[in-house]
Amino acid sequence: MTVQETAQKDPKSLIGRAFAFAKKAHSSQKRENGEPFFNHALMTAEFLDQWHLDETTIAAGLLHDVPQTTKISVSEIEKEFGREVAFLLDGLIKLSLVKYKNTATKIENLRKMILALSGDLRIVFIKLANRLHNLKTIEGIPESKWKYFALETNEIYAPLAYQIGMQNLSGQLYDLCFPILHPKEYEWLTENVKEQYEARHEYLKRIKPVLENTLKENGLVPLFIDFRAKRYSSLYFKLREYNMDLERIYDLVTTWIVFKDVKDCYEALGVIHQTWPPLPGRIKDYIASPKPNGYRSLHTTVVGPEGKHIEIQIHTEKMHEENKNGLAAHWLYKQKIQKEAPSKKSLKNILEEVGLLKYLRRWENNKLDPALSYQEFIEAMKIDFFNNRLFVITPKGDVIDLPKGSTPVDFAYSIHTVIGETAFKAKINGALKSLDVELKSGDVIEILTQKNRKPQARWLTFVKTAHAREHIRNAIHKKKEQFEKLLIA
Repeated sequence: MTVQETAQKDPKSLIGRAFAFAKKAHSSQKRENGEPFFNHALMTAEFLDQWHLDETTIAAGLLHDVPQTTKISVSEIEKEFGREVAFLLDGLIKLSLVKYKNTATKIENLRKMILALSGDLRIVFIKLANRLHNLKTIEGIPESKWKYFALETNEIYAPLAYQIGMQNLSGQLYDLCFPILHPKEYEWLTENVKEQYEARHEYLKRIKPVLENTLKENGLVPLFIDFRAKRYSSLYFKLREYNMDLERIYDLVTTWIVFKDVKDCYEALGVIHQTWPPLPGRIKDYIASPKPNGYRSLHTTVVGPEGKHIEIQIHTEKMHEENKNGLAAHWLYKQKIQKEAPSKKSLKNILEEVGLLKYLRRWENNKLDPALSYQEFIEAMKIDFFNNRLFVITPKGDVIDLPKGSTPVDFAYSIHTVIGETAFKAKINGALKSLDVELKSGDVIEILTQKNRKPQARWLTFVKTAHAREHIRNAIHKKKEQFEKLLIA
């Protein structure tokens, strides 16, 4: 059932009310291509529903643009839909303050900040769903923003999707950015690869019954066998390594074989290798050794009939779902697909202790019970990814990484020594504050300076960064030396 069908079936539900509210709020708005603005909100929610997220997240997806494009505030939405929806929307607004800057350090800080500001992975999911639909309907945003939008997605959001295990979404985002960032290369690919794609697909369709019969003869019945063409974005950059020679790309079209059990995956790999010889160095066991983002599958490339190479990926239904939908898929698989009873084991402390990627590896390897209840799933999303760091924003949208407990003085010195030494007051989120207040992730900070202002010794009692402390001590020592010289004189 789609989000729209759910809303129409039960108008008084959270999703039904959010649907009606967002539709009314956006009723007079149009996108750049003339379509109703509400269509974007609805499709964002539809993606979240397809990723099997909870109704609160889907409702927030429907409402995500209301505070930023209408006069309706987050506090008004909170009165109507509750604190949890408002919290998700507030997180999205904070993320919108961050500006993409194309340098390696700033990109890394941006990715960290997106996770740190979120405090709840559902905010990241909404942001990714919003970005996916905007790229799929790029004509809906001003053309002047297309390149910036694609660059930001390519550097920040596609890698972030991959990091949280959503390989399919990550690939989609890269592919949608490719024709915007590399139009000539995209044109060349579409002209030169289409026939090869179709020929490879037809070849694999002929091989499919042979493969099914071979497995069946050995007592193996897959849940399904499917094919996937290599994405244009990854294909182009791989072709560049091989002097644009398509004959050297073995995985132009990949075959998926999906089983119920891990044991069947390994047995199928053996049967396939007995039938068709594998290429040396092309066998990868990502089940025993998952990728850092939790991806699991067996990969092999064999020499099939007619001497053509076939890349085959073998994994279970659970892995297939997780490889598509990442972290969100764990809860879905146990609760909806396998229909298991919820576990009483909470994972929140483990998440905080080992961090996202280590946690994912342990969870994917079944060393923890992933059968979460709905509430435990929500709690597991709410984690402090960087509990010893905070990420604040300059008025220009740059992200500054500081230790937890840092103050405006630490921030000022991280920008420039002169700003630190002449700091007088701070504006935090537009409000005047003293220099000794503790900063929080997401704060937008502006330092007010005074000419001839000097660092004060009391600053040493509250600064957290070694960089600030060193400069303050040096300035105080220098001032002391100057004072002693005046006395002697």
